[in-house]
Amino acid sequence: MKSGSQICLITGVTSGIGKETAIELARQGMHIIFNTRDDERGHASRNEIIKLSGNQNVDVFFCDLASMKSVCTFAGIIRAKYDKLDILINNAGIWTSRKIITDEGFESQFAVNHLAPFLLTHLVHDMIKKAPSGRIINVSSGIHYRGYLDISDPEFKQKSYNSINAYTQSKIANILFTRYLAESLKETNITVNCLAPGWVNTGLFREANVFVKLSARLMAHTPRQGAENTIFLATSPEVANITGEYFEKKKVKKGSRQSNDMILAEKLWTLSKDYLKDYINC
Repeated sequence: MKSGSQICLITGVTSGIGKETAIELARQGMHIIFNTRDDERGHASRNEIIKLSGNQNVDVFFCDLASMKSVCTFAGIIRAKYDKLDILINNAGIWTSRKIITDEGFESQFAVNHLAPFLLTHLVHDMIKKAPSGRIINVSSGIHYRGYLDISDPEFKQKSYNSINAYTQSKIANILFTRYLAESLKETNITVNCLAPGWVNTGLFREANVFVKLSARLMAHTPRQGAENTIFLATSPEVANITGEYFEKKKVKKGSRQSNDMILAEKLWTLSKDYLKDYINC
């Protein structure tokens, strides 16, 4: 499918930041593609985006980001239906209160928050090279400052599971992935950046304890406010030539010490490719 508009692929659009991002980018005339795990919710979100943006160019396809096989199928559909992508926004994320192992054997937060965007990006980045100026945007979190990525055991196989640690390390992984990918694509037309949306009152912490839920209600931004950073990175000419950076409130920030460790970034890259060896060439 050829389109005169910019084509933007966004994950995690059925609620929260992702939906607000999709509405605004559609309002600006972009052709929006997104995934859903639930056909009913997905089509309801599509209809809402069309209604609020006035843009009919909104497509939704099934993809469960907890399944690398599903990511492969989704990427295959995208490659078959569209001639290029201008923007990829890896927005989807989960937090679980207990350890969940996916059907493919991965710890769920590491799978959805890191491995799925890693794989999806790998499978569609050649399409982004076909755009005049491509952008890849990864949604991380400011909570990464409180985290530590144990590259020797990212799935908590040798140590006791801690759901918050599992989440924070996945957000460090988002930044490390951004930095390493940006370096590998520096001679191309693609920029790669990541961001923290701020504390946003979405469904992410629906399994959290009462204190966390109350904090979210009292301290959080609205999803529309949280989407502003993503929209900025997707559209602003100010960042057209910036790559490999971490943003907060539309400004480049250093991030944690570990999130700047390029040796660790390379180790994570190698580990991720090994984890995904059965899917990386699908």
